[in-house]
Amino acid sequence: MSARIGVITFPGSLDDVEAARAVQLAGAESVALWHADADLKSVDAVVIPGGFSYGDYLRAGAIARFAPVMGEVVRAAGRGLPILGICNGFQVLCEAGLLPGALTRNEGLHFVCRDEWLRVDSTATAWTARYESGAHVLIPIKHAEGRYQASPQVLDELEGEGRVVFRYAAENPNGSQRDIAGIASADGRIVGLMPHPEYATEALTGPSDDGLGMFLSVIDTLISA
Repeated sequence: MSARIGVITFPGSLDDVEAARAVQLAGAESVALWHADADLKSVDAVVIPGGFSYGDYLRAGAIARFAPVMGEVVRAAGRGLPILGICNGFQVLCEAGLLPGALTRNEGLHFVCRDEWLRVDSTATAWTARYESGAHVLIPIKHAEGRYQASPQVLDELEGEGRVVFRYAAENPNGSQRDIAGIASADGRIVGLMPHPEYATEALTGPSDDGLGMFLSVIDTLISA
């Protein structure tokens, strides 16, 4: 039986269809999850996709954090459910307290949309085990609030515990502290990143197929559990 990976849709989600397709390309079953339903449908993992949940009113991810489905996500995280937050999903995870820090307006205040080289700094997560440490991957970005910030103490903690998962390798596109593009929870089951791996699953349509490894990694994790 294939792994069942839920993809949440909020009002304003833009990348839920692409995330579901990436799940399917990796060989798992994609399960649609609705923001207003406090039901994860017994999925094995969850993807919180990109977009502008609830129009990004107040600030990105601030309202989505209170959606009924997110109450279940927070509870499931406590049981070790693998969770991936992409772009707006990363912002939601930070707002929900599942990852530390915050995503703020890009340095220069411009929306940035381009392909970006990332360095894989940690393969010790449920979502990056397929990669080689230090590998460079080409993944698109498209965001206005992707500047990762945290206190020096939190940044040092992330560094010391090997929880910085991805860094911008060529040029920092948003002023993110310490070139951070993605981080993980202490147990490695939750990962948030601003770049969009779901748009890099096929070399024909994306800049690469480097993003597919994230979805293959979680399937490996689920099979070995």
